[in-house]
Amino acid sequence: MGSGVMTTVIRPLTTEDLTEVLALERDNRPTPWSEGVFRDELAAENRIYLAAEADAVVGFGGLMLVGEEAHVTNLLVAPQWRRQGIGLGLMLALIDAAVGAGARHLTLEVRSTNEAAQAMYSRLGLAPIGIRRGYYGDDDALILWAHDIHGDPYQQRLKDLR
Repeated sequence: MGSGVMTTVIRPLTTEDLTEVLALERDNRPTPWSEGVFRDELAAENRIYLAAEADAVVGFGGLMLVGEEAHVTNLLVAPQWRRQGIGLGLMLALIDAAVGAGARHLTLEVRSTNEAAQAMYSRLGLAPIGIRRGYYGDDDALILWAHDIHGDPYQQRLKDLR
């Protein structure tokens, strides 16, 4: 497990994945989401959640759609699977889904200390617009935005990343 040799498939996240997702959350987050939060998110009409699966669920991500905005609510890749393009693949799939649902703008929060994630988000055209002090309890959050994600220039950026 964790070798880059296995094929990773990105697919819709389901309630059947929750045991693996909850274990990932518990093992990698200081304040993990509960099963109830995940069930509520998966049941909500304006949410999209995806799983990255190899021999198991090795990552997942989700977003909330509000009008023309898509907000990434959660993104996590198991540590042994990081730096293999899984986070980027999840984000590209989430952005495609957001645009398909009519979103024109994308936003998220990222830990101020998570430089690897910030670099990935920068490649995706997300730029910092503010800080939420103490958002993560032990860390601040940078607020990132990308505008006009449906437009040709942004879509060309994504095409170049694929």
